[in-house]
Amino acid sequence: MKMKLKYLFVFGLGLGLATTSCSEEDLEPTLAQSKSIETSINATGDLQAVLIGAYERLQESSYYGRDKIVMGEIMSDNTSSNANSNRFVTEAQFSLTPEAGIAATLWTNWYQVIGSANIVIGAEGIDGDEATINHLKGQAYAIRALAHFDLVTFYGQQNVSGGESALGVPYVTSFRDSENLFPARNTVGEVKNLAYADLEMAASLMTAGLDDPAKEYISTNAVYAIEARIANYFGDHDRALTASKMVIDSGNYSVASEDAFLSTFSTDGGVNVIWEIANTATDNPGINGLANIYQVGAYGDVIALPNLANIYDEDDVRGVSDYDPATTVTPSTVIGLHPDGAFRNVGKYPSFAPYEDNVPVIRYEEVVLIYAEALLATGGDDALDWLNMIPENRGAESYDDASLDNILLERRKELAFEGFRFHDLVRTGMGVDAVDPVLQLHSGIPYGDFRLALPIPTSEVGVNANVVQNQGY
Repeated sequence: MKMKLKYLFVFGLGLGLATTSCSEEDLEPTLAQSKSIETSINATGDLQAVLIGAYERLQESSYYGRDKIVMGEIMSDNTSSNANSNRFVTEAQFSLTPEAGIAATLWTNWYQVIGSANIVIGAEGIDGDEATINHLKGQAYAIRALAHFDLVTFYGQQNVSGGESALGVPYVTSFRDSENLFPARNTVGEVKNLAYADLEMAASLMTAGLDDPAKEYISTNAVYAIEARIANYFGDHDRALTASKMVIDSGNYSVASEDAFLSTFSTDGGVNVIWEIANTATDNPGINGLANIYQVGAYGDVIALPNLANIYDEDDVRGVSDYDPATTVTPSTVIGLHPDGAFRNVGKYPSFAPYEDNVPVIRYEEVVLIYAEALLATGGDDALDWLNMIPENRGAESYDDASLDNILLERRKELAFEGFRFHDLVRTGMGVDAVDPVLQLHSGIPYGDFRLALPIPTSEVGVNANVVQNQGY
């Protein structure tokens, strides 16, 4: 059953809107939040209500509902903007400024997710079953870790200069801390280690028997999957190996078959889904959903580059087939070649009105590829077997060698349009190549270029002298 985000837990949605940006103004409670948080959260249901508020913020178009995913694609060699509605043009150009709306929206809204998580973490004296309370708090720790990780992958300076010693983002661990209203930026390495600590705490608090089967809430396995993702990004291969193996050994998931692959994006709770963001007709983002930015519609700005379309084998279900939205009801591949000659994502997040596709945050296929990469890096013998587990279920040719290039290629094929490509490029020391002089809106962004990190929004640096602007802005 999907989360009823609009009509259940009304109390929690009010508190869940609490802001935890790094400015004093944003830390002030709204009128709906004026009641003391400490006296408002008394029972397990209250705690769950606030946690639902955090999940709802993850669902918004400014986060996993669209922008976080699209930014990972538009700032890569997978897609570009056709400026149909002038959306994601400056992002595709790598020409954002500190005044850019999206720089401020991502920063503010993702810290609001952290704010809701911190309310749950900091709540004390709750009446109810201790294991249930701990399970809810564990989810909040995991959300806090993931949100800070997402922030540092876009705003941190690790791909510009300095690596993990470079400036990251403030790691906020309490809600409206009057003694730390203007936190400074932690280093990238500090953000990583604090996220690891939060995930370790989450794993220690949560109980597998209390995991919700709907996959719309973070489970114990999702905690390990998030840890594997973070460790993979930072090249902590031993940690990535251990965390991904925890998920694999659970036996709860499998790689989607070729015939079922496309349906996993139009139905909820597939065999390959570890955690997904709920969407219902009630929560419908309308024209601000993923389908409307990827497909022909009111927006339709984000198009796939031929460079991506050309990497797929002929019979790969993730590849290309002709697609005319006027006559084709169900796509047969992920990428559709439209009559106008444009390549578009038509297979992932396919529904329009009402937009009610759940958005997978972590799929088992990602964990399998993390495991293969960790095996390769640590000298494991089975990396090729795990790598080939994906193409063997997609109608594609298997690999003869489990090289890093092949693993990155398979990640590009499997995870296209899901927001991973930009991060795969920069975490492996590559920039963003100019692969299409006609459709791409930049001439190449080399590794180390200041534009590989988003600007800290003016709305933040203007009120918090402890937050230093990113290099180059």
